[in-house]
Amino acid sequence: QVQVAESGGGLVQAGGSLRLSCAVSGRTFFPGLMGWFRQAPGKEREFVGFISWTGSITYSDSVKGRFTLSRDNAKNTVWLQMNSLKPEDTAVYYCASGGGYVVSPKEWPYWGQGTQVTVSS
Repeated sequence: QVQVAESGGGLVQAGGSLRLSCAVSGRTFFPGLMGWFRQAPGKEREFVGFISWTGSITYSDSVKGRFTLSRDNAKNTVWLQMNSLKPEDTAVYYCASGGGYVVSPKEWPYWGQGTQVTVSS
């Protein structure tokens, strides 16, 4: 069984920073590509970024230059550093694993419970 767990959300003022963490566990599971998605109220879940086992990273245009992905393979942990946050970044942020190089959430099988990020203006 694969378990994905996010942490680190909270309330921050516009222009501030937050760092989200995601840990993946599973006895025989190899968390090669790790992804972050977000879902704002009334909107569909959208792609934020993903990072491969070797550190190759892809970001959505909306976060490029402000968000940074990193990972520690030994700990099966991924971090999402979010800087210069904007009110439109407010959403529940989800970590996902088991997917391929696709931005559709439907192609990712394993999800965490999500962590709320709220950016006040």
